[in-house]
Amino acid sequence: QVQLVESGGGLVQAGGSLRLSCAASGRTFSSTAMGWFRQAPGKEREFVAAISWSSGSTYYADSVKGRFTISRGDAKSSLYLQMNTLNTEDPAVYYCAAQPPYASGSYLSLATIGAYDYWGQGTQVTVSS
Repeated sequence: QVQLVESGGGLVQAGGSLRLSCAASGRTFSSTAMGWFRQAPGKEREFVAAISWSSGSTYYADSVKGRFTISRGDAKSSLYLQMNTLNTEDPAVYYCAAQPPYASGSYLSLATIGAYDYWGQGTQVTVSS
């Protein structure tokens, strides 16, 4: 199994920044891609950003392009989401997710919830106006 643990959530004023972290662990951990998703109260879980673990290629939801940056740690078992210029549409529980090593890793799959088998417990992001 793969265990994902998010951290870094909290309260920030509109226009401010937060950096989320995700630590991955597990026996022979390997993934084709990892990503961030979020779910606000009363809304569906939505894609935020993803990165191919092998190539480093990234993909972002239109709503966060230019504001959020996804990256990998040097240890290759850590995932980060730098969130800048946060606004009142960003509050949600943010989830770290990983695709299994046998996944295709296709570009389109990066934004597909069903392509991810492993999920963290989530970290709350709150934005004050």
